[in-house]
Amino acid sequence: MAGSAEIFVFKDALIILGTAAVVAPVVHRLKISPILGFLVVGALLGPYGLGQLADYSRAIDWLTVTGEKQIAFIADLGIVFLLFFIGMELSMRRLITMRRLVFGLGGLQVSLTAIAISLGALWLGQPPAAALIIGACLALSSTAIVMELLSGQRRMMSTTGRTSFAILLAQDLAVVPLLFLISALGGNSEGSVVQGVVIALVEAVVAVGVIAVVGRVVLKPLFRLAAGTDNPEFFMAATLLIAVGSGVIASVAGLSMALGAFIAGLLLAETEYRRAVEAMIDPFRGLLLGVFFFSVGMHIDLGFIWREPLLVAGGFLAMMVAKTILLAPLCRLFGIPWSTSMETSLLLAPGGEFAFIGIGLATQFRLIDSGVAAGVLAVVSLTMGTLPFIALAARHIHKRLDAEAPSRPSSTLLPPDDHTKRVIVVGHGRVGQLVCDLLDKHEIAYLATDKDVALVERWRNLGRPIYYGDASNPIYLQRCGIDEAAGVIVTIDTAVVDDVVRAVRARRPDVMIVARAHDAQHARHLYTLDVTDTVPETIEASLQLAESALVGLGVPMGLVIASIHERRETVRRELQAAAGTASLLTEQIRQARQTAQRDRKPRS
Repeated sequence: MAGSAEIFVFKDALIILGTAAVVAPVVHRLKISPILGFLVVGALLGPYGLGQLADYSRAIDWLTVTGEKQIAFIADLGIVFLLFFIGMELSMRRLITMRRLVFGLGGLQVSLTAIAISLGALWLGQPPAAALIIGACLALSSTAIVMELLSGQRRMMSTTGRTSFAILLAQDLAVVPLLFLISALGGNSEGSVVQGVVIALVEAVVAVGVIAVVGRVVLKPLFRLAAGTDNPEFFMAATLLIAVGSGVIASVAGLSMALGAFIAGLLLAETEYRRAVEAMIDPFRGLLLGVFFFSVGMHIDLGFIWREPLLVAGGFLAMMVAKTILLAPLCRLFGIPWSTSMETSLLLAPGGEFAFIGIGLATQFRLIDSGVAAGVLAVVSLTMGTLPFIALAARHIHKRLDAEAPSRPSSTLLPPDDHTKRVIVVGHGRVGQLVCDLLDKHEIAYLATDKDVALVERWRNLGRPIYYGDASNPIYLQRCGIDEAAGVIVTIDTAVVDDVVRAVRARRPDVMIVARAHDAQHARHLYTLDVTDTVPETIEASLQLAESALVGLGVPMGLVIASIHERRETVRRELQAAAGTASLLTEQIRQARQTAQRDRKPRS
């Protein structure tokens, strides 16, 4: 039975669980980010808060966190899963789609901001290595808080949401070479900064190559094996093994655990198991990230802020002004309206959680003086703490500037939020254009959507109600009016059609969905996804060919139309029946396999 001294160790875990169970829901109801709740409670109950009085009172000692090493271990796991999730978000397909904003706008923001702040740190007397690290860390923003704010406002698919997300993706990518840079400079303290950067890049290329090759060999077979057992516990174990195991391998190689998890997530994003993994570990990620931000709050030196309020306030203003002035013109240079440019710049001006990781690591390597690190982190924590209020001011500025703007590029316009009953046409290629023409002719209200910016611009200039966006995104679908839609017509011919159908059916089980299919096999597959109807291109082409041939052979038009219609209905019924039979057969096979396994157990 555990003694009182051993039980006392568990108080830190109880404090964190109490924060997650009580404080976080309270601040969430107040429409404040739970992350800020963890930060504030961590600062108040940490060693720089009430912890300074723990030696004088047993009661205060019970209310404060003293086991920093144990908390740091759990917080490290939070960072591992944060980078693992970021890696899964950064799939190569998504990067290619958003490459202009991610590598163009985001890359320029990180580079120019890091250079500007580094020059300022040099001017204030910091060594070159310390100035470079401070500049790179302060150039980054809070992915967790900004994404949560935009998601809570249902604005992820807005122009501000897409622009902010692209820049944050570039910043998350920049974390990888930043971790390499700090490790290289820390292990090469006698060398130059340039030499450290070169070593960091070489190590990055070698390490990423090795982990990527090993991951591609091991990743899919492992998840295929776990998924084949039809046991969620085994699948969870495989997920934890990949996330933590890749981090441990990277750590053994002298790199960061977070970096290894990031690469594993990037590789996993290209597999069919991505969604299942996200759903599996999302609750754990939230709690572990809460522990991380709690530990971040523990390292906020409230005494420093109290002793140097003018210095912290000056650093806060300098950081906000510098990052806003640098980013707003860059956004405008990439065709973003001024209203969105200003809002995005203000949202991304505060510091982020990776500043605590990078500067903390640099302090351990003695690259940055501990007093300087305390001051920098105090400024970062103040900017993060005020981010919800900055977001409100940024939103107000956006509305003011938006009202004064004469017009906006068509690709940045959002579908009207007027709750009108319309048909949603997904895809505006040759098939979608013909469908919209017929809807216009019969005066049926509709809204078209496509992911081709040039196509959207051209047809909007012609007066067609078409908008740029991803119809497989539930938030964008909701903005398109899926809740009131009379029907959805999917005209695209890519693999995304499955994602669109699933997203529509998840939101509206009752709505009519007519989808384009390649052939009979594809049509059967779409019927298993509960589409109302599907039109296979090969079969429809055959029917049209037969219709023309019969008319040319002298068969009366009325008989031809009737026979073609009858044949079309027969094919439709056959496809629907085959789809139902296939799904039923699959279910019967699965049940038979489970029964056989149960019967086999007593014999073993």
